[in-house]
Amino acid sequence: MKVAVLYGGASAERDVSLVTGRAVADALGERKHDVRLVETQVDGYWCEAVADADVVFIALHGGAGENGIVQGVLELQGKAYTGSGVLASALAMDKRISKLAFREAGVPTPEWRVVEMGQGPETRERGGSPSFPDDLSPEEARGAVDELGGYPVIVKPNDQGSTVGLTLVRDEGGLATAIDLAGRYSSHVMLETYVPGRELTVAVLDGEALPLVEVEPKSGLYDYESKYTKGMTVYTCPAEMEESAAAEMSEAGLRAFECLGCSGYGRADFRLDPEGGFYCLEVNTVPGMTEVSLVPMAAKAAGIDFPELCERILQTAKP
Repeated sequence: MKVAVLYGGASAERDVSLVTGRAVADALGERKHDVRLVETQVDGYWCEAVADADVVFIALHGGAGENGIVQGVLELQGKAYTGSGVLASALAMDKRISKLAFREAGVPTPEWRVVEMGQGPETRERGGSPSFPDDLSPEEARGAVDELGGYPVIVKPNDQGSTVGLTLVRDEGGLATAIDLAGRYSSHVMLETYVPGRELTVAVLDGEALPLVEVEPKSGLYDYESKYTKGMTVYTCPAEMEESAAAEMSEAGLRAFECLGCSGYGRADFRLDPEGGFYCLEVNTVPGMTEVSLVPMAAKAAGIDFPELCERILQTAKP
């Protein structure tokens, strides 16, 4: 099969995408596919570069590669591609819209408020999230923290992945700086109740939940550096949990995935508090596929090696 692997891109997650794309291409090459790597920021008219491919494997993280734009272009070309479709990709990228869907589906999620950074052309370019009547101005953010249970509080862009621009704010003195940082990546910034406890993830492959992965960052916060720097995080898979609790979280992960209309493969991230309550943070529709990535880790625990995982993802592709 002729496979074009789209990777690179211009988002803040470009470096991770480059690693994912090469790993996927190597794995599919092992499975005897005719693979072509297409670097969207280098190969110019990348639409032409994928014209003779049977399937496009999307290995673009964040930005246009994960928010439905690239998916829409491929649909216009009539190309089969991996992962979720246009609408599901757009919904999952917008954390607020995702949380509203989770709430309707009965999936617990931390409380939140959204700060609108402005309406100028610069902010519109940083994110396409819609505004809501109860959006806050940056000046109103301090009052909202009390509504969310006080400090510490999570501050993050409303429509980015890989914890880009995320800060755990421990006191009022750090709030404005954290909002400014997140505002570099999105026109809307989310303030979210911080859930102390454990970090776990539910990987989904073709409608089934894979074994849970527990993430224990040595820094105490699973930020960009902890995710992609080898040795900074301890991973346990399968996570050590009561069987019934693991099954309940897996079912919630599937519900979160499905309520957004996602398909193929992906990952739902959770926090588990000391009392056993769990809360879904977000769904990733194009999760990382590097040596420290969670979906390959969960697949390995289920007896699926990396080339087979890439093959199975490829087989879920649809036009």
